[in-house]
Amino acid sequence: MTWKLQAITGEFTGQEIIVDHDLLVGRGQDADLVLQAAEVSRKHAALVLKDDQLWVQDLNSSNGTFVNDLRIEQDVQLQEGDIVQFAGLKFSVLAPAQQNQDLPEQNQNLPEIEVEPVTETTEQQVLKTPAQEMNDAGMPSLTERATETSVSREGMPQSVGVPKPAPIPEGVDVKVQAEPEPTPIEPPVTRVEQEKEQQKNASVGLMTVITIVILAILAWVFFK
Repeated sequence: MTWKLQAITGEFTGQEIIVDHDLLVGRGQDADLVLQAAEVSRKHAALVLKDDQLWVQDLNSSNGTFVNDLRIEQDVQLQEGDIVQFAGLKFSVLAPAQQNQDLPEQNQNLPEIEVEPVTETTEQQVLKTPAQEMNDAGMPSLTERATETSVSREGMPQSVGVPKPAPIPEGVDVKVQAEPEPTPIEPPVTRVEQEKEQQKNASVGLMTVITIVILAILAWVFFK
């Protein structure tokens, strides 16, 4: 069990000192709890754990050790909320949390939760295959359907009904979107073909000019 002392005055005000073993309290550097105050003796007091209980013992200090404002002369057992004072420095005693011994009785008052055991029937229902579910619903098994279906000499099933398509609900317009016609793509004209086309156009233009000149000469000779 771990006890604590919470400083009320002095340099440790507000802090908690853990007491999980015997502690020497004093101003000397060899003390476990060093209190830097002139009124505190070098070896002022001792905190002793006996059977998980905390005791305080004065070590013939000059300014005394007090419990609830009463100076002690012998060992005193400390309780939760006691004020222990070393000279002028005061500490509040914090007892460790007590274990709840009534916990088993409280657990008995808790509501019991019933767990339904998994029976063989439940396991069979969980592990049923789709074929088994079809059988339970009155559907013939694969073996039965294979027996009822006649087979030709080539091994092809005969008299097998083809399921009809589901009817189209009224008011639903079903349109089949026609595929767009492909647009022909003209091959790109190469630079060689462009040169040939230009030469061809130039030749035609030259022949046209020559023809016009010849016609002009003939007209001039004729009308002269």
